[in-house]
Amino acid sequence: MSTKSARLIADVTALDCLALYKSRELSPVEVIDDCLQRIDEGNREFNAFCFVDFEQTKAQARLSEARWMKGEPMGLLDGVPVTLKDVTLNRGMPTRWGSRSTSGDGPWDVDAPAAARLREAGAIILGKTTTPEYGFLGVTHSSLYGITRNPWNPSLTPGGSSGGAAVAAALNLGCLHLGSDGGGSIRTPASFTGIFGLKPTFGYVPQWPASVFTTLSHIGPMTRTVADAALMLRVIAQKDVRDGYAGPDYPFGDVPVPSTFEGLRVAYSRDFGYANVSKDVLNVTDAAVRKIESLGAEVVEINPGFDDPVETFNTFWRAGAARLFSRLNTEQRSFLEANTLKVAERGLSLTLSEYLDAQEAQVGLTAKMAAFHEKFDLLITPTMPVAPFPVGLNNPDDVQDWCPFTFPFNLTQQPAASVPCGLDSNGLPVGLQLVGARYKDMTVLSAARVLESALGRLVPPRQAVAAVRA
Repeated sequence: MSTKSARLIADVTALDCLALYKSRELSPVEVIDDCLQRIDEGNREFNAFCFVDFEQTKAQARLSEARWMKGEPMGLLDGVPVTLKDVTLNRGMPTRWGSRSTSGDGPWDVDAPAAARLREAGAIILGKTTTPEYGFLGVTHSSLYGITRNPWNPSLTPGGSSGGAAVAAALNLGCLHLGSDGGGSIRTPASFTGIFGLKPTFGYVPQWPASVFTTLSHIGPMTRTVADAALMLRVIAQKDVRDGYAGPDYPFGDVPVPSTFEGLRVAYSRDFGYANVSKDVLNVTDAAVRKIESLGAEVVEINPGFDDPVETFNTFWRAGAARLFSRLNTEQRSFLEANTLKVAERGLSLTLSEYLDAQEAQVGLTAKMAAFHEKFDLLITPTMPVAPFPVGLNNPDDVQDWCPFTFPFNLTQQPAASVPCGLDSNGLPVGLQLVGARYKDMTVLSAARVLESALGRLVPPRQAVAAVRA
């Protein structure tokens, strides 16, 4: 196979890789070597990865190259570089959940369902991406791994808790990145770093071990392109008997490439009627919605009609933290960070009545959104109400409820994606959230592809990219 320039290899998508492998214009060895070199050169600044297995990854690339040379790829992703968030078990790599309360000793001999499906498809797992402790923050820093930084401006956060995956995607350190989302942890960093991220309908992507947040937690793809995310979803959205919450079969197939929103009924909510959104963000999202309207959508500006469900969400979040706390011994608890302990302590004081009230409210919200989608194919909102803020902070300017648009759809289990839709006045990425009815993931993906085609992809500034292309 011929050697391509480092710049070309650094720009390839997963679909590009597969086409170039098939034509023998590019080798899995070339792609993996390039990824590993750029990770080695750039990870110190951005801290996207907490673990990379250089030797095993190179060995897998050589095996993949041999299969492609024979014309016998082992699966849909043979030779494509992927990453896993440090909350996903996989053989041969430690999973620390971003916490000093865990040990790196292992043994690491079991693949979680998504890791198993990726491995079976021939994907090459580069390593594990950084996360805050147990994924409990909407940013990405921890006492175990330090601070993960935004490639658009290293003094700013990439968001979280799948912040490492988002940074790896933005800098194309691997083509496909697995994130998890319990209240916005895929969509928040996707918005802050200018990539595409999808929280699929709950149940499509099996989880094991089960999250302490049970049905709040979703697993999904984080990529530079919608088409790559759809490809990854085809692989990971396969049933696994270890997950008793598995939903109906995912509708496998390529995502259509429509050129219009014609026929789609779209609701646009700028603030849900109660969220505080910056004018800078609204200027960008308003312009994106006007573009959607020009592409044929019937757009109605309307709020979905529910009160802020933050206390319902917080009840489940605190209960999950308390559940985690109860599983740890005294020594492990001594290593927990202050934020984790604070949430767990509040969870330990919850009553059964309060928990059941939250369950009842969740059922009501889910029914309300099901009725809403009888009238509208998509609900569109800003993904985040604010721009990325300085690293080291847990939230912007002590604003506690700064993710008002994401967590409601963890409660309702609907598919929700963040699509980059432009830059704010400071040159920072802004995401637009597309929400579909349950099991209408293909509607969300198709609409996202139209928007991506119309608005173009976002690329971090040259100086950040140069840091990992030295």
